Amino acid sequence: MRRHRFAFSALPLVASLLLAGCINLTPELQRPALPVPATLPGGADPSAPLALPAWHDLVRDDRLRQVVERALAANRDLRVAMLQVERSRAQLRITDADFLPTVSGALQYERAPNSSGVQATTVTGGLAVSSYELDLFGRIRSNSDAANATLLGTEAGGRAARLSLVTQVITAWLTLAADEEQLTLARQTLASREDTLKLTSLRAQVGAASDLDLRAAQSLAAQAKATLAQYQRLRNQDETALSLAVGAPLPAQLLPGPAPLSTAATAANTATMATGEWLADVPAGASSELLLARPDVIQAEQALRSANANIGAARAAYFPKILLSGSFGGVTDSLSNLFDSATKAWTFTAQAALTLFDAGRNQANVKVAEVNRDIAVAQYEKAVQTAFKEAADALNGQGEWRRQVQAQQLLLDAERERTRLTRMKLEAGAASQLELLDAERSLATAEQSLVQARLSELLNRLALYKALGGEERMAPEQTASAAK
Repeated sequence: MRRHRFAFSALPLVASLLLAGCINLTPELQRPALPVPATLPGGADPSAPLALPAWHDLVRDDRLRQVVERALAANRDLRVAMLQVERSRAQLRITDADFLPTVSGALQYERAPNSSGVQATTVTGGLAVSSYELDLFGRIRSNSDAANATLLGTEAGGRAARLSLVTQVITAWLTLAADEEQLTLARQTLASREDTLKLTSLRAQVGAASDLDLRAAQSLAAQAKATLAQYQRLRNQDETALSLAVGAPLPAQLLPGPAPLSTAATAANTATMATGEWLADVPAGASSELLLARPDVIQAEQALRSANANIGAARAAYFPKILLSGSFGGVTDSLSNLFDSATKAWTFTAQAALTLFDAGRNQANVKVAEVNRDIAVAQYEKAVQTAFKEAADALNGQGEWRRQVQAQQLLLDAERERTRLTRMKLEAGAASQLELLDAERSLATAEQSLVQARLSELLNRLALYKALGGEERMAPEQTASAAK
């Protein structure tokens, strides 16, 4: 049995089209110009390559390294991001499967009356290809390009999620360390003010201190209790936030602990969060093009390329869709003879379908694809602008925070000396109790401010690391490859 639905005179035309390759209807896409200044503020040599340390080189505390490693293994958000990459990779395989025909095997057994009215058995078996599309106008290629760009964007999104998690965990751990130190300072301050209150009460009983002195001491002691409760609450919240970021509770030996600093806080030397002992310095480049290697910027660029490829797929709907189908097998009256003496039969069908009227649907689909591309352009430019702002803010703050920490340290040293001298004057009868209480209050404020300033300097350093892309940034050759 042979059926021919193909005009053999069209074979040369089809062959020439196949040899010439499919038509590419996707518009050429150029990376948009950077909508930001060409250089970052306060950067180094614009032509110098930027080599950022890996996160485990950035972090100098072994406990914190272990905490980050646990988060990378257990955090659910990162797990979802990695699974999305696997889904995009599978989706690309599904899309690329359209490049090749789908071949299926079939076996059919039929028993029915023949033309003479006699019951007859017919067994048919063979292979079949159904609705294989010749991609002459690039529809399948455009869909594949869009899916490939989506995969690259999802991979970049996974790297962005990893970088975000690393910085989130480091931020939570350092914040907990700072609040642990604030809690230690609050306990020391409360103990000192309770001692002062007891002494002032005894002096008031013998007439050596006024009622005003007593009330001032009571006020400062109550203030110290409130501050202690505040930092205890903050410390508990910090630990909960850290556990959530990691994805599991942490053992006590991996937490900063009551003495989180490399130099233990003492009555004579408090506020010892040494910024250089927690995080390494972050080098900074000057060219704004360095931001193009950030994973979130790459993700936005690949979303733009996917949207642009969808225009080609939408334009292909204007042209005929050529589908091929066929089968080859055997027909016999017995299953045992199917592969021996069966009658061979084959079919081949070629179909060209062209939409003549669709009430403007194809035109609207192209318009939607073009608008989506324009939206993706705006989103890409916004991603670059956001990256520039984050990097510029961190670079501007780098030197200013260090100067603020230095000034705050000088202030603390001055307040310590002032408190010591005021206590000596009080013992000599040359100063009042109120003067000592005022000096102690200023000293406590200076200690707390220094801890906060050092934490802010560390977090700004971490923000610069993230703003420049961290270890998740791509090398120039990788960026160029992803842009194709």
